Amino acid sequence: MAGGQAILVVEDERVIRDGLCDILSFHGHQPLGVASGEDGVRQALTGRFSLILLDVMLPGISGFDVCRQVRERRPQQAIVLLTALGREDDILEGFRCGADDYITKPFSVAQLVARIEALLRRAGGADPAIPTEPFRFGSWTVDPSARAASCRDATHELTSREVLLLALLHAERGRIVSRRRLLAEVWGMQPAAELQTRTVDMHIAKLRKKLVGADPGIETVRGEGYRYGG
Repeated sequence: MAGGQAILVVEDERVIRDGLCDILSFHGHQPLGVASGEDGVRQALTGRFSLILLDVMLPGISGFDVCRQVRERRPQQAIVLLTALGREDDILEGFRCGADDYITKPFSVAQLVARIEALLRRAGGADPAIPTEPFRFGSWTVDPSARAASCRDATHELTSREVLLLALLHAERGRIVSRRRLLAEVWGMQPAAELQTRTVDMHIAKLRKKLVGADPGIETVRGEGYRYGG
């Protein structure tokens, strides 16, 4: 992992907070740990952090609310939510709040470090190239420059990652795109084969809700990945 990055850790349980800070320090980073949502917002908006590790269940304001407030003021801030809430609705709520990634407890140190590595690479300008030309995705028109998808009178904003997901599935129309490839090419996670993550699944679920009525849509190929226009 590239060393020397300032990382804010917002976690109310001291043992977990200290453990996360120790892991980050071991990998050469400069962690700052705080125990409440209010302190998390204050530090995030007054300091400069390459990444924020944010627990959801915090005293005072929740991690979801912290994420919303930080995202509104600092749209480019890299944020990873950490939580024991593993239900699909909770994970989708995390992404709706603006989280870049969502890691459920318990998690392995290797998984955490790999996810942080990927986010820090992207935050440092190593994102995959976003397409520039509009393209059709089922009944929707995706405009990468506007970060939006439109269909008749409906228009939905898209994140850069959602544009990348749609563009890759569109380019591979009729072919299965594995989760491993999506993690590698859209999230920049290497080696993706070793990661156990629901991040891809949750982003696909969010896109399906946004692009209601897309025909063809995104097909789940059990045990393999996803396919558009099979």
